[in-house]
Amino acid sequence: MVGTIKPLYFVLLIIMTVMGSVAALFLKRASSSETIKKLVLNVNLYIGGILYFLSALLNIYILKYLDYSTVLPLTSITYIWTMILSYIILKEKVGVKKIIGVAGILIGASMIAI
Repeated sequence: MVGTIKPLYFVLLIIMTVMGSVAALFLKRASSSETIKKLVLNVNLYIGGILYFLSALLNIYILKYLDYSTVLPLTSITYIWTMILSYIILKEKVGVKKIIGVAGILIGASMIAI
């Protein structure tokens, strides 16, 4: 079973990468806090932290069934979700270089997954 990507584990890996990206979005929102006290009281900090924690647990579970050399490169999909979320939610600009970078990530992740 180790070394092959079963559909369930691939779906879990996608969920893990989305969770990591959404966690980063919440932490980005928390970063707007002006003082440490406001940061500690910012709910976005805790949502982001919990999502990162759950993502890490999911990562550990996936590693039980898939090779580390497969899982780690595929976690780079997180960068794709991050770019999409930052474009849609944070209204950040996505230039040609970012699109080329994402294409490279997709190609590399696909080659590893196959």
